[in-house]
Amino acid sequence: MLKSYRELIVWQKSMELVDEIYKITDKLPKYELYSLSKQMRNSAVSIPSNIAEGSGRITTGEFVQFLGIANASCLELDTQVSIAKKRYVNNNYSVVERLLEEVQKMLNVLIKKLRFRKK
Repeated sequence: MLKSYRELIVWQKSMELVDEIYKITDKLPKYELYSLSKQMRNSAVSIPSNIAEGSGRITTGEFVQFLGIANASCLELDTQVSIAKKRYVNNNYSVVERLLEEVQKMLNVLIKKLRFRKK
């Protein structure tokens, strides 16, 4: 039985992803502060936030809905990372890309398991 969302490895990995996004965006030019940097940070923070919020909901269906929102934030972040990679080639994005892929896979598996359990 899950005592806290903090026990979910997908939440832990998404928190690592947030840290890495902050490291990357700290290296972007200052003129990106209120545009790409802010967008990337918002998307990244949204992932563990929605996992946490969803875990506190009453029904499994609600939890799955919030996991879906977290997954959509992953896709949004993936797009933003792609933009950053094209514009700022001197940054190393490998850790971010690995974590992002890992979180997406974990979210998809968790969503499938919860939907199956619900039936």
